[in-house]
Amino acid sequence: MKLVSFSQGGGAAAPGLLTAHGVVDISDAVKSVAGANPQATMTGIIDGWDDLKSALEDLNEGGEAQSLDSVKLLPPLPRPGKMLCCIGNYWEHDKERTPRPLNMFLKNPDAVIGPGDTVILPAFTEPWVFHHEAELAIVIKGPAKNIAQENWRDAVFGYTCMIDVSARGEARSTWRKGSWMGKSFDTFGPLGPCITTADEIPAPNNLDVKFWCSDELRHDYNTIDMEHPVPELIENATMIMTLHSGDTIACGTNHEGLGALQDGDIGIIEIEKIGRMEINVSDPLKRVWDRGVYMGENSTNQDAVAAAKAKGAKS
Repeated sequence: MKLVSFSQGGGAAAPGLLTAHGVVDISDAVKSVAGANPQATMTGIIDGWDDLKSALEDLNEGGEAQSLDSVKLLPPLPRPGKMLCCIGNYWEHDKERTPRPLNMFLKNPDAVIGPGDTVILPAFTEPWVFHHEAELAIVIKGPAKNIAQENWRDAVFGYTCMIDVSARGEARSTWRKGSWMGKSFDTFGPLGPCITTADEIPAPNNLDVKFWCSDELRHDYNTIDMEHPVPELIENATMIMTLHSGDTIACGTNHEGLGALQDGDIGIIEIEKIGRMEINVSDPLKRVWDRGVYMGENSTNQDAVAAAKAKGAKS
């Protein structure tokens, strides 16, 4: 199933299911776990999933659906408690090297925006460029602490799309005050359009990820190319900290599709089995950078993909 948050006619946010026919309102079905705000309600749905699943499956099949044109999709997790993000984590075309140590940073949860919203570039005059990073994000079912790799599914509720917008120096070095700061401006964490439950994605390390910037295909890679796959991310993150329901882990990006975001751009992220999310870009200073650095028809390391598929992806 695909869980969403939506509003209609500018009204309050409501939980829903994204189906082939549109959005089904599930407010009545999840009334017992509804919280004081949309984040709390989605967290309640995750925690109460075992009891809610049967009724939601019925609504997913036969509930009255509203057309997507008649509703506004909102971020399914408007303010995660924690947003962990991988640094690097893709082989790209460098399979010969030793895997880099796994590393992550925390992104500001207030950076989250949703489908159709606008990334607003900060009006500072430093010599920065602002990059898109299209990423698969894991949605946690918690509390999760010290989860071994073989039990990684116990900590995963589902998956969503994330665009990790990043401020960097023009030479593409991370902003000197650190990744957390350069990636945590308000609006720098588009998330959505939905949460696809884990049962629909049995192999998260074999999903196609694409990102278009104003009709130019930039990212085009497969998550099988991760240096540290999803089970390892779960194990390492929960070794450090307790993760709670509604927290997220963004799995990193393939940097070979990296490019600049600038005023007037429309960005579209699409991940297989999850869906597409469109965002706008606004820059009060109207700066201009080179359009992009896309590296070819598919920027995934195809030799690495072939080798992993020959072995059989375990996740």
